[in-house]
Amino acid sequence: MASERQRASARANIRKAASAARRKKTIAHLPKSVRTALGKRGAQVARQKRARRGRA
Repeated sequence: MASERQRASARANIRKAASAARRKKTIAHLPKSVRTALGKRGAQVARQKRARRGRA
């Protein structure tokens, strides 16, 4: 299990990477398979968040 500090650092890294990708339009230059995988992962997380919201 990651420590709270590690999780906070990971979240910050994700935010930085996301902002850089938006700025540089990195996602548009990635291979189609990677873009597809990112979309599927995003949909999966969104589904999980919706499921968690229903349980609370």
